[in-house]
Amino acid sequence: MTPAELNVLPSPHFWRRVSCCLYEQLVLLGVIALTFLLPNLGLGIMFGVSLPSWLTFLYLYAVLGIYFVWYWTKTGQTLAMQTWRIRMIGNGGFALTKRQALWRYIYGSLWIIPCVVLQWMLHLEKWQIIEMLFTVALFIWPLSIYVDRREPSLRQSFPDRLAGSKLVELPKNLVTLT
Repeated sequence: MTPAELNVLPSPHFWRRVSCCLYEQLVLLGVIALTFLLPNLGLGIMFGVSLPSWLTFLYLYAVLGIYFVWYWTKTGQTLAMQTWRIRMIGNGGFALTKRQALWRYIYGSLWIIPCVVLQWMLHLEKWQIIEMLFTVALFIWPLSIYVDRREPSLRQSFPDRLAGSKLVELPKNLVTLT
């Protein structure tokens, strides 16, 4: 599709976004297992060391950032977005630049801040923290499309509006070979 054709496609509705987020989280389990768990298990078993929690967070944040930025700049779609026929585009329907994709990732991860504050205020335990992070990422963050007062087919979430990106729903009959 041309950039002009992509630019006029409708925005995915709330439940399509939630479904894509759920599938994305399943895919990310594999990414994290490969890039984080295996090396850290090796370090722990072979040398008896573990990374401090702040370094673990930064490492995971960087790994996931590389994953998203790479996919968004190459094809405009992560694996989950391909399944749900959602594509991220930049201004005018063109592919995202690396800078734009990086800012989209940073803005898209701002939902972590209220979760950290709530965890600190409520003294949540390990599983409660994971449940809260999962719920906020899966349901509450996609609800930000309803703050956008435009017509439903044009609504975008906070991260997309801030980064100048746009999610569009691809038509069913579109076949792409990459």
